Amino acid sequence: MPRGRYSLHDPHDRTHLGDEHFQCATGPSGWRYVSQITTPAGDHAGSVDLALDELGRPIRLELHAAGWRVRGAALDGVTWVRTDPTGEHAQEGNVAAHSFTGASPAFLIANSRLLRPSAGEQARRVRLVALTPPVLAPLTLDQTWSLVDTSAHETDSEPLIVHNYRVVEVDRGEQNPVHIAGDVVLSAPGIELEELESPPSTFS
Repeated sequence: MPRGRYSLHDPHDRTHLGDEHFQCATGPSGWRYVSQITTPAGDHAGSVDLALDELGRPIRLELHAAGWRVRGAALDGVTWVRTDPTGEHAQEGNVAAHSFTGASPAFLIANSRLLRPSAGEQARRVRLVALTPPVLAPLTLDQTWSLVDTSAHETDSEPLIVHNYRVVEVDRGEQNPVHIAGDVVLSAPGIELEELESPPSTFS
């Protein structure tokens, strides 16, 4: 069960935005990721709880940030309920999309599992609902994912297999590299793996 810490920063000016302390695990029915997010000063800033089925679809999502809460799942596309900090108003949403995305590295793992592009094939396109801090307001967007290559890195135990993806924001044409080993993001725009207590899990 991988457990560790990601640092989160502004992908443009490298301003440190906080840290995400996570643990995740694979299982016969899918994958689960939970994390606590802290500010640069160490104060609590939010949390992520994401569960996927064996096909990479989100069967349960719960996000907290700045008093806002979102619960969602893949249901008739994707469906969610967003609650304001006072808890008095809840807004439901539903979009013909495939999954969610956001600031957490969990979403990169989730969407790589959902799409599973192969090297040399045409980029796979996906429609996502983005939920980003601080208010977790939903925004529908399209991405394409392609597998650039796969590399093996020697370790003390066994080679670490790293999948190197190219992710393109379709509306803006922005291209970003994403490097994933098993169920851990090694690096991506705004994300760096700082600590890892055990090797990444591998998906069957």
